[in-house]
Amino acid sequence: MIKLVLTGVWVCAVTLASVYFSVHLATAPAPAPDESKQSQLELVKGESITVPIVHDGAVSGYFLGKVSFMINKDLVKNASLPLTEMTTDELFTLLVGNKMVDVSNMKEFDPQAFRDMIKKDLNQHLGGEYIEQVMLEQLDYLSKEDVKASETGQQKKTGKPVNVVAPQAVKDPATE
Repeated sequence: MIKLVLTGVWVCAVTLASVYFSVHLATAPAPAPDESKQSQLELVKGESITVPIVHDGAVSGYFLGKVSFMINKDLVKNASLPLTEMTTDELFTLLVGNKMVDVSNMKEFDPQAFRDMIKKDLNQHLGGEYIEQVMLEQLDYLSKEDVKASETGQQKKTGKPVNVVAPQAVKDPATE
């Protein structure tokens, strides 16, 4: 009989403890918002643009680009800036005005330098450190011949792809 009473008391104690902790955890205040750098950033999607490449007074091809960026949302909270339009203007300036990308020598293209230049110039135009990170979503080049071939429906022979970033040499352990 004593075992039955002790078992009943033990079951009641465990039940009361589990209900107490369940209610206590359910009504606990929410944790403080994360103050990390990542939580202060907001993604701003860029728009797709087409930039004509002029060489010797004629259009030689087109860059298709889309650039998005992470901005500091605390800084731009009260500002009404045309960020998408400013990004488009900056891409035109870098690709046409500064000729940062040389189509004849794609091996010299540095994507990180391109990102850094966009970030530096946009922050300079905005008058502060608004842009934290620039992301290249798309940066393609179509030659004038490619565009004509696609308009007429002809299949153009594809050449050897140009590596924008040179692959690192991989050592084969079997040959060592």
